[in-house]
Amino acid sequence: MKIALMDSGIGLLAAAAVVRRIRPDADLVLSSDPDSMPWGPRTPQDVTARALAVARAAAAHRPDALIVACNTASVHALPALRAELEPGLPVIGTVPAIKPAAAGGGPVAIWATPATTGSPYQRGLIRDFARSVDVTEVPCPGLADAVQHADEAGIDRAVAAAAALTPPGVTDVVLGCTHYELVAERIRAAVQQPGLPRVVLHGSAVAVATHALRRIGSEPAPSAEPVGTLAVLLGGHAADLPESALAYAEGLLLKAVSPAL
Repeated sequence: MKIALMDSGIGLLAAAAVVRRIRPDADLVLSSDPDSMPWGPRTPQDVTARALAVARAAAAHRPDALIVACNTASVHALPALRAELEPGLPVIGTVPAIKPAAAGGGPVAIWATPATTGSPYQRGLIRDFARSVDVTEVPCPGLADAVQHADEAGIDRAVAAAAALTPPGVTDVVLGCTHYELVAERIRAAVQQPGLPRVVLHGSAVAVATHALRRIGSEPAPSAEPVGTLAVLLGGHAADLPESALAYAEGLLLKAVSPAL
């Protein structure tokens, strides 16, 4: 079994690590184009063109499923990706976990890139799944880039700025960019108020990874031998995991348990 994941950068690590934990025997293909980051400010047409290029590089490895581990690509390019690759290759998009976050009754904060915050796409999800709860949209300028480069000071600044815009009583925070899941505990620490219940974070990695495995009829096999290989594509070319990926537990996991190709 082979699962491919695509993103602009290392945001795909969170979902890839989930797949690795569920199916240690699965071969993984990680396809990204970090030189073109960030995708958020680009036009939908540009995002689609770049997403298609990244997806084609992954598809050349003949995976059984392709996870679009990028919110921006899922918003703008999912129809084009599915039109080109399905039904031969199932394509699974990423949706911010607004519905499960709102199920607790709120109040909810949605951390997302400035381009996504306030967008018709995000407002539509709020209208469909969270209209009965108090929702605050929180733009996080610079956070995805800082995570991409493992820029500790930049992460601290961006998280602190977003936390300052987050109401103190929120019970749930939606991580509306896959990069944010790599620093989830730092986000929780920044928004947690003394004496209040533990803030619940809602990422998409677990849901999208398990959905992809269900689409291809794969059963969980966490006891399987960790023999799944790891192929990394940067801008369509074979590469090693970027050094910045090894700053995160997910990157270290993938490197540690994946035999070299």
